[in-house]
Amino acid sequence: MKPLLVLEIPGLTRAMVTAYAPRLKALAESGSMGGIDPVLPALTLPAHASILTGLSPGEHGVVANGWFHRAHNEVMFWRQSERLVSGESVWEAGKKRDPDFTCFKHFWWPGMASTADLYVNVRPVYFADGRKAPDIYTNHLGLSEALQERFGTFPLFDFWGPMTSIKSTRWIADTALHLMEKHPSTLNLVYLPHLDYKQQSHGPGHPDIAGEVAALDEVAGELIDFAARQGMRVMVISSYHMNTVDQPIHLNRLFRAQGWLKILRNAAGELIDYGTSRVFAVADHQSAQVYVQDPEMIPEVKSFLLQTPGVARVCDKSGQEDYEIAAEGSGELFVLAEKKAWFTYYYWRDDAKAPDFARTIAIHAKPGYDPCELFVDPAIGNPRLRVARSLLKKKLGFRYLLDLIPLDAGLVKGSHGLRPDTPGEAPVYIDSVGGSGADFIPMTELKQRMLDRVFD
Repeated sequence: MKPLLVLEIPGLTRAMVTAYAPRLKALAESGSMGGIDPVLPALTLPAHASILTGLSPGEHGVVANGWFHRAHNEVMFWRQSERLVSGESVWEAGKKRDPDFTCFKHFWWPGMASTADLYVNVRPVYFADGRKAPDIYTNHLGLSEALQERFGTFPLFDFWGPMTSIKSTRWIADTALHLMEKHPSTLNLVYLPHLDYKQQSHGPGHPDIAGEVAALDEVAGELIDFAARQGMRVMVISSYHMNTVDQPIHLNRLFRAQGWLKILRNAAGELIDYGTSRVFAVADHQSAQVYVQDPEMIPEVKSFLLQTPGVARVCDKSGQEDYEIAAEGSGELFVLAEKKAWFTYYYWRDDAKAPDFARTIAIHAKPGYDPCELFVDPAIGNPRLRVARSLLKKKLGFRYLLDLIPLDAGLVKGSHGLRPDTPGEAPVYIDSVGGSGADFIPMTELKQRMLDRVFD
């Protein structure tokens, strides 16, 4: 067996590598480079599940980053159990061929209850009084503490939120280098995420993105150098590309105006009442799962969506079968936006009645993905002072609400979820083995390519 390092860098395209990433470009020139045709929807969890199982979302069941769980009557986002994924993983297939095959899975999603030999992922501490503290999860007792003692506490607030920076990617890379040296594995899966978030806040065409790619290239180069010293093959992939957007679509507000979506009110503000709503959407970037409680309404809702500006495609269950996205968790309708549009989760009509979590970083509480968590509300005159007051309350043991997040979807400049239109904007595929590139490699072929690099 030949050990393999796989770097997953979301939002990285072939054009970016050619223009701004000399280390990655050199790897491509000594090996090969192509593009990836991602699965639909082109989102983190469906992509990771498809890469690692070789199956479509309709087969492995991970239809988005979050979806409506009918039995629980609840929308759940960013669940971390690998048991949500159906199908045989690449390392399980590798172990069948050779029992000595081992896998190190670093920050890939889902990141818990895995059958990989060693895995690490972000996992904040959620205290009983509502506080949240940075932390990670590993399946080796004591390793979380040892890593953070050596490399510092995981920089959670640089990983996601208004302070997102390469600091989080650097921490992930440094700990990956350490763990690959201490625990050599056959297959090493490392996720380097921050370029994705910068493109959502700035837009993929923003001048600052060139510098972000160059900085990421340096980090990736260190991992590639380590792989070369260890005699490892290298594969660099990206799960999706980013589109420049300027048209937010508020599906749930439209459904509410039709009288289809119902809300309830309590001390936290307005909330969606899933049990009485006839139609509601779980928005996720440029895709949305639309749940229609009454089957007789499906044609009417589909027609309504097709007339909505910014909506590009609406698939009922038969259409979802054609795109291999029909699964238990998918909605009665699956919706894709036009290239410059994206879907918000917003459902309130008056910002004064928005739920308390709307203005906070609350990825598990919101019934949809919220890229506005990457911004500080520009209406706040002195955000540093507000943060300082909140942190003082935290230190003194008082409850606090870090309500800095804006409710202005127009701030978002980049989104994803669609397939690329051209080879240049395709998610990148780089292989240290020459002659293996292609313009569009189906994402579901990557599992077999990994096995080929290890065993061939």
